[in-house]
Amino acid sequence: MNKQIYPLLIAQFLSAFADNAILFTVIAMVMQSTQLAGWYVPALQSVFLIAFVLLAPWVGGFADHHSKARVLIIANLIKAAGAGLLLLHIEPLLAYGVVGIGAAIYSPAKYGILPELAGHEFLVKANSWIEGSTILAILLGMIIGAKMADYSIQWALTGTIILFIISALTTLFLPVSIAKKTAPTGSKVLLFWREIGLFFTTPRSRFAILGGSLFWAAAATLRVIIVAWAPLVLLSKNATEIAELTLSLAIGIIAGSALVPGLIPLEHLRRARIPAYLMALFIFGLSLTDSIWPARFTLFFIGMMGGMFIVPVNAALQELGQQSIGSGSAVALQGFFQNLTMLVAVGSYTYAASQHVDPVIAMLSLGVLVFMATFLVSLHLPNNHSKVLR
Repeated sequence: MNKQIYPLLIAQFLSAFADNAILFTVIAMVMQSTQLAGWYVPALQSVFLIAFVLLAPWVGGFADHHSKARVLIIANLIKAAGAGLLLLHIEPLLAYGVVGIGAAIYSPAKYGILPELAGHEFLVKANSWIEGSTILAILLGMIIGAKMADYSIQWALTGTIILFIISALTTLFLPVSIAKKTAPTGSKVLLFWREIGLFFTTPRSRFAILGGSLFWAAAATLRVIIVAWAPLVLLSKNATEIAELTLSLAIGIIAGSALVPGLIPLEHLRRARIPAYLMALFIFGLSLTDSIWPARFTLFFIGMMGGMFIVPVNAALQELGQQSIGSGSAVALQGFFQNLTMLVAVGSYTYAASQHVDPVIAMLSLGVLVFMATFLVSLHLPNNHSKVLR
């Protein structure tokens, strides 16, 4: 494994930690407020996702045509600016949207640089490390961010700003230029739609795009449902208790990410659909639980199946992208589809919450929909091949 990946792991850990600390800080703000409605948390998640959808035609090319290490710095500074707006008491929907812009720029550079650093042989392993460190950061960011926010919103936001800046400084140790490409001329929007047509020509690339979209739409929706479900069913009282509940989900994703390199190599991508089906069944099962420990165990297995599904999907996407439209462009294309589906899913739940739909029914419905969607995105996926790009 290329030692140059270590600064990326550190930078990603710090940035992901701060991302989730901000999220649970905002959740704490909503729970502490008597003026914000119950739909405000899913609305915040929707605002965050809009940036990924609107900026998709530009951020992939920006990552591919510039040093990805420097793109990571710019993205972290934009995230820090969004946290600063929250600290200045700017409308949270607007401020969190700025954080979303930084995240939209960050994602293609983070994943796009992996094939350049790791190569084909270690790409699944590198993704496993990135996903594992990211989930560990999410885990700690949730718990520490929620505890800090319950103690002091101002201190929590100040801490996230500092972490974003340290993450930006860490990326200075990454190679400045590895595989820059000449920027094409013409409309970025038209180019983006041409790239979609080019990338969707093979069943494996379609599965990588749609599979990643399915995972993140399910994860985002489950997270906002839990914010309403936990106080109602498990009688959780604050952001810290909700964060501690989702600890099991994060640990499960770490476990799944660690196990998957030996179980689902790129040449056996078809196997990834199995943990996706199991993830759907466990989400369905979670809707039937009504006490803390069964909920924690179920969340652990949801996370494990999700980790085993998304790691090979991400690795396939990056390699297919590097061989065709560029790894950064492929990740941005994935970001467009996965955040569009997340926006639709979370937006639908936002509307359902505004109509006072029971969170238990919403969670049960999510499990059924994930199972059906897994079947649909797996259609026409070919049997195992000796090469990835087919």
